[in-house]
Amino acid sequence: MTAARAIDEVFTGLQPIRGGTVAVENVVKRYGDFRAVDDVSLDIGPGEFVALLGPSGSGKTTLLMMIAGFDQPSSGAVRIDGDDVSYTPPHRRNIGMVFQKYALFPHMSILDNVAFPLRMRGVATAQRRRQAADALAMVSLQGMETRLPTQLSGGQQQRVALARAIVYRPPVLLMDEPLGALDKKLRERMQLEIKRLQESLGATVIYVTHDQEEALTMADRIAVMNHGKLEQVGSPAELYERPANPFVANFIGETNLMDGALLDASGDEWTLRLADGSVVHGTPSAAARRSAEVGAQVRLAVRPERISLVPAADGGMTGIVTDVIYAGPTLIYLVRTQSLPEVIVRVPVQSDALKPLRGATVALAWAAANALVY
Repeated sequence: MTAARAIDEVFTGLQPIRGGTVAVENVVKRYGDFRAVDDVSLDIGPGEFVALLGPSGSGKTTLLMMIAGFDQPSSGAVRIDGDDVSYTPPHRRNIGMVFQKYALFPHMSILDNVAFPLRMRGVATAQRRRQAADALAMVSLQGMETRLPTQLSGGQQQRVALARAIVYRPPVLLMDEPLGALDKKLRERMQLEIKRLQESLGATVIYVTHDQEEALTMADRIAVMNHGKLEQVGSPAELYERPANPFVANFIGETNLMDGALLDASGDEWTLRLADGSVVHGTPSAAARRSAEVGAQVRLAVRPERISLVPAADGGMTGIVTDVIYAGPTLIYLVRTQSLPEVIVRVPVQSDALKPLRGATVALAWAAANALVY
């Protein structure tokens, strides 16, 4: 029997987990005068995969630790399946936890490491060994039950930590940057495996990461945090296509941000004069539509792949190509414009698009629907 078939049979024989609900209600965490988490509210549905995404120090891990029970909120409430667990100890919350540092017992076999949570719950020896073996099969580690953690690679150790977290089938699974110590290729493979495992089990997952590509790949919804606050919550497509503010636009993927003044704010296509004097068009963000007036200072955000390079003779915003970088499927162009930051443009290698050389003068063009005004 192949390993893949064995794993599929393990999944087939399991009843899905009923994923739990998690509600964070106006949670604040203070350390003296500093607010690590500042009035955050977030509702997570059963079986949902939600990523907490943000730079270092944004409060995402602090929020996760309060959901886990390793820390308590200064104010507000954390609810799991409707029950207020704000001050309930971790072992009474019926949640699974996967840490970045694995936290495996070095003197125990892989099977005993995975079975440890069941042992603490008083499960009989034969049953806990059977459940641990099934959990190891789910993460493709069948046949390694007798090895010690030191005999495994980093990726295999992370699979053991994941198996240990799911062995007692918790309705909520928390993950704190679990793939941060792995190399890029292994990390990408583990992202897909964790997502497949979560979908097969049906558990609710809250996943902390600072890697925006990881969040886009794995999550049903992403909660972007900055300085302890929630900046925006939405699907990967919503955050990428319609970021709520320049921080989200710049943090989720690459974005060119350009300052200018609003010339016309009528309809769905606004007109701006950028700092270099160019007159361009964009679509107002929700916040800009509510408050911006003609003459206001605004920012325009355009993704590098949404910009086209056209001959300078076509007119419009012009600049000089300062560098051309080969990046596999795309060419990255750096274009210096007058009075503006260097603009990044991504052009598919296999396309009929204009591909100028370094030093060429070009014009930059984009559809108004692909540029957001803040």
